[in-house]
Amino acid sequence: MAAAIGWRALVVVAALYVIGQVLATLASVVVPVAIALLLAALLTPAVRWLTGHRVPRSVATTVVMVGGLALLVGVLTFVVMAFVAGVPDLAVQLTAGVDALATWLRDGPLHISTQQLSDAQQEVLAVIGENQGTLTTGALTTAATIGETVAEMLLVVFTLIFFLQGGPQIWQFLLLAVPSDVRSRVDVAGRRSLAALVSYTRATAAVAVVDAVAIGIGLGVLGVPLAVPLAALVFLGAFVPIIGALVGGGAAVLVALVANGPVSALIVLAIIVAVMQLEGHVLQPLLLGRAVRLHPLAVVLAVAAGLLVAGIAGALFAVPLLAVLNSAIRSLRSPSDEYVEPDDVRSSEPEESGPPEPGHDRHPDASGDTSPPDVEVPVQAVPR
Repeated sequence: MAAAIGWRALVVVAALYVIGQVLATLASVVVPVAIALLLAALLTPAVRWLTGHRVPRSVATTVVMVGGLALLVGVLTFVVMAFVAGVPDLAVQLTAGVDALATWLRDGPLHISTQQLSDAQQEVLAVIGENQGTLTTGALTTAATIGETVAEMLLVVFTLIFFLQGGPQIWQFLLLAVPSDVRSRVDVAGRRSLAALVSYTRATAAVAVVDAVAIGIGLGVLGVPLAVPLAALVFLGAFVPIIGALVGGGAAVLVALVANGPVSALIVLAIIVAVMQLEGHVLQPLLLGRAVRLHPLAVVLAVAAGLLVAGIAGALFAVPLLAVLNSAIRSLRSPSDEYVEPDDVRSSEPEESGPPEPGHDRHPDASGDTSPPDVEVPVQAVPR
């Protein structure tokens, strides 16, 4: 038994390794397509709403592409420019914050020795030195990198157009590879996965905006310098769950500690905790279905694994991939989803019960009962 499980596990690991190597080789294609899929999940409800109001799909796609991408590019341009403009001053403030933290670790209640702090600093410098060649090579190939980036951006736009215009047709074509006897079931699971991706993308974007605005306002009221770059960092970090929030919030606390002292830093920390509570108890339950909400441990492990395997791109796509797989698996395991028509799928959560009418004696109902339905036999009157 253990040997059978062992060789099956080895086969699965080998298959995952091969898939990972193929995806790494094709990263220049896979990453733009994945980004286009996330954008399509964000923009598809708008296209669906327009087509529901008798707007031709081509016109709806054009309107959503122009308006949605203009808004998205404008927001990202403002956020990235604000962050880049504040990077030099932000680096100075963070360095001062790290020095203040090191002083507290040395002179505070922990009494960490200067030698231990120096060893840690030397390890960080050694890591930077080891990667100096890579950084120099990257600087020398900036022109090639810019060319690749432009090509990948064009691929994102091109793919997004086809996802919005012919997404259902693309999905139906992919379903032809599935055996006909389970095609309807896979269709339902795939549509629930798409609904999960839509919910996740919408919730992540809303959480990023709320986090950045709330924390940015708090930093501005407290008079913390570089409030706009810090809010931009929080906005960008929100797309990497938990870890991004920790990085952005930690940077804000360090800057507040250096600029305004420990009281201001504690207030900033309280604001960040309050915003995180609002996010976890109000925004996510409101915007996410139960099939999309994931355990924090699963999120952390997914982000860590994605970061280890594929860097920043892996950390960005790990959680939406986990949400999609979670919704698909829940649908495939649900007995009630066997009776759902694919066109009736509207959410990422499987049905709670099967159809109320009898007559499905060839398939188990929601409770797993495979017995035929009871048939009432009419009673005839007996003549005297």
